[in-house]
Amino acid sequence: MPKFVLAYSGGLDTSVMLAWLQERYQAEVVTVTADLGQTKELRGVREKAVACGASAVYLDNLRDEFVTEYLWPALKAGALYQEVYPLATALGRPLIAKRLVEVAREVGADAIVHGCTGKGNDQVRLEVSVAALAPELTCLAPLREWELKSRPQEIAWARAHGVPVGATEAAPYSIDENLWGVAVEAGVLEDPWTEPPSDCWQVTKDPADAPPTASEVVVSFERGIPVALDRVPQDGSTLIGRLNALAGEHGVGRIDMIEDRLVGIKSREVYEAPAAVTLHAARLALEQLTLDRETRRLKAQLGQDLARLVYDGLWFTPVRESISAFVDHATLPVTGDVRMKLHRGVARAVGRQSPFALYDERLATYGEGDAFNHGSAPGFIELFGLGARTANARRLRTEASLVAGGAE
Repeated sequence: MPKFVLAYSGGLDTSVMLAWLQERYQAEVVTVTADLGQTKELRGVREKAVACGASAVYLDNLRDEFVTEYLWPALKAGALYQEVYPLATALGRPLIAKRLVEVAREVGADAIVHGCTGKGNDQVRLEVSVAALAPELTCLAPLREWELKSRPQEIAWARAHGVPVGATEAAPYSIDENLWGVAVEAGVLEDPWTEPPSDCWQVTKDPADAPPTASEVVVSFERGIPVALDRVPQDGSTLIGRLNALAGEHGVGRIDMIEDRLVGIKSREVYEAPAAVTLHAARLALEQLTLDRETRRLKAQLGQDLARLVYDGLWFTPVRESISAFVDHATLPVTGDVRMKLHRGVARAVGRQSPFALYDERLATYGEGDAFNHGSAPGFIELFGLGARTANARRLRTEASLVAGGAE
């Protein structure tokens, strides 16, 4: 009898899949559910898995590892896919793949099974990660091969086979949630001209209905990592959770974008990421204060490179490790406090301070106490503009020569 390890969410797809695998392959199926901070999805998931025939159920709290090994490195790097998306779902996939591999080796499984669709990004992220970590294991993706081609067909199959699922055909959205954010898609959101309806938002208040008075929160960083709110030390999961609640109450973190999927499709994606949006804004403000221009320029470029690697499922690669090593060194001085104002959908830095600040008021001021040597400016300008002057002088002579030649 084959043994499979199934990435199990407890939703319709994976619940039907759990029973389908037993019928189709006469397989023993072990389920693995990763707790990455989702709120609704985990309710009754162990009982569902047992009821659907799982031979063993793993429900693992991976929140701390998710924060320290995945979220903080991405935040430090400034990793925002296409300069917008904080990568909540994408950052969770390599950790889920890692745990699937660990369980598969522990129970002696023949294959890992996932519930990703055939035209999404997650199938690539999971399968590439599994192949990198355990090339001896194969992956199965029933949604790419089974006979159930629609949600109504899955529901009918579940009812006919006694699979206990509470899904209905009217469920309007596909939702994925973890500590770092919520991804919402499908239904009316597939029309890019349609404004996201109010019922699609899961964790943020409509900015129009948010409190009229702004809230302020001080975020403290050490070496690029958030460590305290209002100077009260917090572990990572708690800090993110509290910021999600506070910023979400002010309507911060709503993202509506047209995204380029890895498989070549443009997709309308709606995200909510109150803590991630707030922390990225705070991080940027502190980097502006503490990092020199060239380090900031290169770090920003590598942050975009890292975002693409994460989005494409290439976390377990030498280049990702190398980028993270650079970021770890570059962010050593990113220590200090940022005062963030949260108001009606906007998280804005209104104050920042650091013992490693490169800002020098004596050099920056236009008032009394100005220590800048104004006499050095003409020489600087002379040398700085030398290349531009030389190139343009040559071009003007060339153009004049061509004009004169044409006149003849």
